[in-house]
Amino acid sequence: MRQENAARGRWLRLWTAPATRAADRPRQRPPTFSPIFQGSDMAEDEGTSGGDEQQANGSDIGPQAGMISQYVKDLSFENPNAPAVYQWEGQPRIDVQFNIGTAKLNEEVYEATLQIDVTATADEQTAFKCELLYAGLFGLRNMPEAQLHPFLLAEAPRMLFPFARQIVAQAVQNGGFPPLLLDPIDFGALYMQQAAAQEAEASGGTAGEITGQA
Repeated sequence: MRQENAARGRWLRLWTAPATRAADRPRQRPPTFSPIFQGSDMAEDEGTSGGDEQQANGSDIGPQAGMISQYVKDLSFENPNAPAVYQWEGQPRIDVQFNIGTAKLNEEVYEATLQIDVTATADEQTAFKCELLYAGLFGLRNMPEAQLHPFLLAEAPRMLFPFARQIVAQAVQNGGFPPLLLDPIDFGALYMQQAAAQEAEASGGTAGEITGQA
């Protein structure tokens, strides 16, 4: 999947980075998600409604999901033309590609990964390249197959993206460039496009009718 956008503003001499507004930054601390299970048993919610979704013995039967943790799996930043790059003028071309992956760790825990590759070029030369592989562990219980894939491939990366976006911005800024704030990505729409493309291909249609570009 590919997302392309021209960098805003000028390719500033010495890359004097403008201050990023606090409103443009996601919170530094991870969101407070409570684990959906404790030990081998699902944590019980006392004093809440929803008894119609529980069996007589008290075990939950409704779909439940929650983020357990999130972390950087791999991060690299290349600045091959420093320090000459800081004297370049003109607007760079920013190419952003991303990929979503999933892995089943056990019956109730899945890992979702969001890979973001950013390359900035000018006059066919590389200004910088940033590659991030960001992941999260998600606890899922009683999740039907029809809901499992949409959650892991759309909702999970949506939850991870703000923090991955901030890491990329900070890495670019640490390289001596203005912080790069990636445009939001509609993972739900992209998932629906990919699902429709796969369905069209399976039925003999043209899978390329729907692209995966953001």
